[in-house]
Amino acid sequence: MTIQLTWPQILAWRLRRQFVSAADGSDAVAIARRLCGVQTQVASSAQLAVAVRSARPDPGGIGRALWEERTLVKTWIMRGTLHLLPADELADYCAALATLRTWEKGSWQRGHGVTAAEIAAIIEAVPEALRTSRAASPGLTGEVSPSSALTGEVSPSPALTREELVEAVVEVTGDEHLRAALTSGWGALLKPLARLGELCYGPPRDGRVTFTAPRGWLPGWPSELPPHEEAGVRLARAFLGAHGPATPEMFDTWLFGGVARKAVIKGWFRDLAPELTEVETDDGHTLLALTEQLDDLAATEPSEDVHLLPGFDQYILAAPRTLTPLLPAAVKPKVSRQAGWISPVIVHRGRVAGVWEAKNGRVTTDLFEPVPESLLDAAISRVRPLLARTPPED
Repeated sequence: MTIQLTWPQILAWRLRRQFVSAADGSDAVAIARRLCGVQTQVASSAQLAVAVRSARPDPGGIGRALWEERTLVKTWIMRGTLHLLPADELADYCAALATLRTWEKGSWQRGHGVTAAEIAAIIEAVPEALRTSRAASPGLTGEVSPSSALTGEVSPSPALTREELVEAVVEVTGDEHLRAALTSGWGALLKPLARLGELCYGPPRDGRVTFTAPRGWLPGWPSELPPHEEAGVRLARAFLGAHGPATPEMFDTWLFGGVARKAVIKGWFRDLAPELTEVETDDGHTLLALTEQLDDLAATEPSEDVHLLPGFDQYILAAPRTLTPLLPAAVKPKVSRQAGWISPVIVHRGRVAGVWEAKNGRVTTDLFEPVPESLLDAAISRVRPLLARTPPED
């Protein structure tokens, strides 16, 4: 039997599952785990996305988890965008995303101004450069210490700045021509390495970005990536657990940008099928939900609350832009803007009711529909001190 659900129920459930309604996330790692990553193209937005969901907002929590505890990792991953992920889940994301090797296509190579031989040389050289280069930040040696040899942990690998990595790749390959390829749009040329699990961000040095290798930076990194058949099922299960009910196409759009190999997505959902139940929405769409969450979904009451969420928030990013119960078509251009920019949003009854921005300590709003003034004022009052505590971008 198909379960009947309304979109207000589904959206209220998502808000609660994503730590928005109760703001009860325990820490940055737990929040990133539940959300299936936090986009950090704009670091201040990522900081605020975590803060608004935290039981005890901790301005330094992300930095400690990234660079001291190494329980979070910063890397290009879903849709080729920069995200924070739990370090112990990165291998699953890499295994799943490596099923789509877009860099091997002639159209991708022509679009990025490289030949097949050049991108192959870069993919081979970067791991070697990160493993052997001496141009490392202080204290990052890549060597196994006596104490870590007993625990199985590896001391952090070298972390190279952009310029140092280019020099190291040229040195490894002996091909001076790669310098031009890597310095003109080279960020895109490194994204395949991130997807393959060979590169992630290292700790910033003197205000500059650095890169390192997950296998030497992240404790417990596996000797090889897990089978994509297993990793993909785990990702689909986690996605439905926070952003469901949904369809395989919605999952594909979030993870791959809608261009996954259809047989791969179909296989993952076929293997997950024993854990799934179909639900029907009030506008006639059929979605998939985790069976274990059906009772919770059915018992969820629509939310009247108002929330302010930052730009590039996962509540918006993990849903299709065509999901009109969440994002009314008439106001989509104000939220999903040019160059992939996603505005900070005001959410009422689970749907986008406006956008907002902060300037000089003041929050200004642009409402698309009526919102209770007292609830909006309370939401603004909650966000304002969090904005003041947001650390500068790394």
